[in-house]
Amino acid sequence: MSKTILITGASTGIGAGTAELLADGNEIIIHYYHSEDKAKKVKEIVEKNNGKGFLVKADLSTEKGCLELVEAVKSKYEKIDVLFNNAGGAIKRYDIREIDWKLIEEILSLNTYSAMFLSSKLVPLLEKGDKPCIINITSVAMRNGSPSVAVYAASKGALDTFTRSLARALAPKIRVNAIAPGVIDTPFHEKVTAPEKMKEFKDSIPLNILGEPRHIAEAVQFLIENEFMTGATLDVNGGAFMY
Repeated sequence: MSKTILITGASTGIGAGTAELLADGNEIIIHYYHSEDKAKKVKEIVEKNNGKGFLVKADLSTEKGCLELVEAVKSKYEKIDVLFNNAGGAIKRYDIREIDWKLIEEILSLNTYSAMFLSSKLVPLLEKGDKPCIINITSVAMRNGSPSVAVYAASKGALDTFTRSLARALAPKIRVNAIAPGVIDTPFHEKVTAPEKMKEFKDSIPLNILGEPRHIAEAVQFLIENEFMTGATLDVNGGAFMY
């Protein structure tokens, strides 16, 4: 059965890769903010892959932008089947002594508040969906600790905890899970990770490769299809973190 899938931050990286993988037979709501041209290209690929694409621009680091996205979706769709809270970013790297209030607000707004708020506001549409689910993106940073992006790691840890609370609150109708990616080779790292640091990351990973967007997209597909999973976090990191 065709699904309506909302992917936040879908113009590049993991979001774009997931939109392309899930396109066949489905309707993909492609959220973006800065990268309109790239979002249009994702829409073209989705439609080439036998799917339908719908573009929505919104600044998810603000309450206003989140509400704009919710209203845009409500105006076009009576229900959605999947909410993939993928939008986020580390913003920059910093010494722990340089953390200020504005930076904390900026990072948590983008990575945590938006996913919490959107999940809450889109419950009515998800309740009408076919075997609906929410999938949140967390990070290996919350597992190992990451001194140079400590607030980002904390924001993902908070979202991981929220995932389990939401799973209990919305069961049995709506399943809620999370994925904690390791180092994925995407534009996410262009602003915050130097090439030599990326090499260090690769060398430290037991599988000795960097992740690709498709590795996370395949995990998203698995969580959509597996009806006996809720409140779980999948670690997809090449062995960078092991329980």
